[in-house]
Amino acid sequence: MILSGAPGKFSAGLDIPVLLGLDRPAIAEFWPNFYGLAGDIAASAVPIAAAITGYSPAGGAVLATFCDWRVMAEGDFKIGLNEVQVGIPLPPVILQGLRRLVGPRQAERLAVRGEMLSPQEAMRVGFVDELAPPEKVVDRAVEYCQRLLALPAEAMTSTRRLARADLIAIFEADLKPELERVIEIWWSPSTQAPLRALVERLGKKTG
Repeated sequence: MILSGAPGKFSAGLDIPVLLGLDRPAIAEFWPNFYGLAGDIAASAVPIAAAITGYSPAGGAVLATFCDWRVMAEGDFKIGLNEVQVGIPLPPVILQGLRRLVGPRQAERLAVRGEMLSPQEAMRVGFVDELAPPEKVVDRAVEYCQRLLALPAEAMTSTRRLARADLIAIFEADLKPELERVIEIWWSPSTQAPLRALVERLGKKTG
């Protein structure tokens, strides 16, 4: 399975202007759904390769984190979990996924600073697995999946399930307390103020 986006952009992350317009019941529904999507990717019975065709901040990087393989476009693009930069503490589930991907020390650096990485830097720290020219990204992601599917099915599937057991376990824990905390933080003034300032800045750029 391939997770891909439009040329020049894999995913702009969460749609902050839309989310800021939602009421409390809608936000209380959104966050469990987002966690559910990440969990479904982590636990997918078939391999999922992220074809990162361009920019991938925040929510887009989160989804890529839980895939089997990440192919990113070469060029003037960035990827990263920049939640801290826009006033959102990085949720524990996402931090665990990042730590599994790049190791504890790099995860601390990237998460605390909310760093956005060039393709070369992302490759160096292990955030992505492969770089390719933009027009070849999807093809390379497809090739990765095809290589896995060409292996003896039972051997590959059972080994993959075992290898990803720790990742799946992240979502099998009781996440209700964490989700309650994430939703509480979302409505806090210390989160809302930077997010609204971000939306204002974006509006000026597009206006």
